[in-house]
Amino acid sequence: MQQIELSYAIAPRRSGRALIRNPLMELLHAVREHGSISAAARALGFSYRHVWGELKRWEQTLGHPLVTGDQGRSAQLSEFGDKLLWAERQAQARLAPQIEALHADLERAFALAFDDRTHVLSLHASHDDALVLLRAHAAATAQLQLDIRFTGSVDAISALNQGRCVMAGFHTIERPPIGSIAQRTYKPLLKPGLHKIIGFARRTQGLIVASGNPLQLNGLPDVIARRARYVNRALGTGTRVLLDELLARDGLDADAVDGYARDEPSHAAVAHAVAAGQADAGLGLESAARTAGLGFVPLVNERYHLACLKSALDQPAIEALLKLLHGAAWQHRLGTLPGYESASSGEVQSLSALLPWWNFKPKKAG
Repeated sequence: MQQIELSYAIAPRRSGRALIRNPLMELLHAVREHGSISAAARALGFSYRHVWGELKRWEQTLGHPLVTGDQGRSAQLSEFGDKLLWAERQAQARLAPQIEALHADLERAFALAFDDRTHVLSLHASHDDALVLLRAHAAATAQLQLDIRFTGSVDAISALNQGRCVMAGFHTIERPPIGSIAQRTYKPLLKPGLHKIIGFARRTQGLIVASGNPLQLNGLPDVIARRARYVNRALGTGTRVLLDELLARDGLDADAVDGYARDEPSHAAVAHAVAAGQADAGLGLESAARTAGLGFVPLVNERYHLACLKSALDQPAIEALLKLLHGAAWQHRLGTLPGYESASSGEVQSLSALLPWWNFKPKKAG
């Protein structure tokens, strides 16, 4: 089967319909309609030399003649040229509904770019159910589009520092202690005076287990003692950092966890693995467990933080986000999500006040 690559451009609407256009097909159509290459070139606004060269280039690529007739005189499509144009028109006719839908979607999306009232905020973030809720709420009520890419907490902050996003979402236990794994993970990535943290939410993480908790797993020691099949989160995610923190706190060895090396990309995927009977437990969000109809054993409360550069706080998109997070409507919606509550939502906070890893001694008097 012959394979060719054709590039299409979406044209403006004509007679209420969306068209997709391909330069080769337009050349063939013009030759057929006007009966000569020179007339086709004039109709398309090209030189004769350009049209002739393009036809010959395509004939070499396709391995078939496209036109017949003498150069400079009348010309008509070859049988292959006719069939090629017919096949393309048939494909367009079959795909007309999809083309129309694509055109409408692109039209709506690009209309936002020309609307001065609409703001877009690029956000790389650790997976979080409240952020999914916030994205829909922001678009519906504040003309704020959150362009979210879910990734691990470490990767999210790295993306912020590399200029690939404006804001990063990550999470830690409440006031993680000095010397913790969280400190070793996040302190090299965040700098007081350079970064600011915006309060977002407090949430509960724990063991996602089968409905009724048939293995009676009440903590990580039970997971190890009963050789429960565990499903982990990927390296670089905040939940993986949290698991290692909890294991270290309880004096447990990661190698003793059956399934420590098996990971899933999100809290929902962990819940799905448990629901499908592929695992007995996994650390995750209460909201993910409740949505899947599973059991949940709370282990720790944590803060979900939004980090940005201090210099970006006056950007219109961030100002719109702060106003939204402060609002009663958002805080009410957040409270409807199992395991979530507002915690300094929308407040700009310093790193040293929230994460007690930096000790700045007061300067001595001269």
